Amino acid sequence: MYAAHAGALESERGTTFVERVNGPLHELALRTFMVIVLAHWAEHLLQAFQIYVLGWPVPEARGLLGLYYPWLIKSETLHYGYALVMLAGLWLFRPGFTGVRDRRWWTIALGIQFFHHIEHLLLIIQATSGRNLLGRPVPTSIIQLWVPRVELHLFYNTIVFIPMIIGMYYHLFPPAGESPKFQCTCAWHRGAAA
Repeated sequence: MYAAHAGALESERGTTFVERVNGPLHELALRTFMVIVLAHWAEHLLQAFQIYVLGWPVPEARGLLGLYYPWLIKSETLHYGYALVMLAGLWLFRPGFTGVRDRRWWTIALGIQFFHHIEHLLLIIQATSGRNLLGRPVPTSIIQLWVPRVELHLFYNTIVFIPMIIGMYYHLFPPAGESPKFQCTCAWHRGAAA
């Protein structure tokens, strides 16, 4: 048993973290990332439910975590941190998406998240410096000049989530005849030749 474990460690020494996360650890790491993404989605959907169904004022609609830790919802650091986690996750797992369709959709999600991250970077710079965009009373992103923050973040999360889920679908169910270089254990079937 020790020899098998030592052999596994030896084979991992020559690989990078990105190679391990897109190789032997891919399925577990990707599932963990998706749980984080879905939990974040649940927070935004609960906040929208609190506002539009329960009629709570926006400052009181803080999702689930914000009910217990109200300072979290006001923390630009938390929001920026999540935007970074999303960006890093989309970039980190991209090499594991080796099919044509799954990689295309995953890359689209990565590109949109990059812009979303820029918006959060702008917000955290304002929060840190105390100088808000165009003299606004609170940190404001560019698109937030036209769209309220709650709706904007629902929109951003939606336009990142949709191509991400399409990419995941093609990753789990590769099209017949598409034979990527590496098919991980995520695939529910292996793209059998047509």
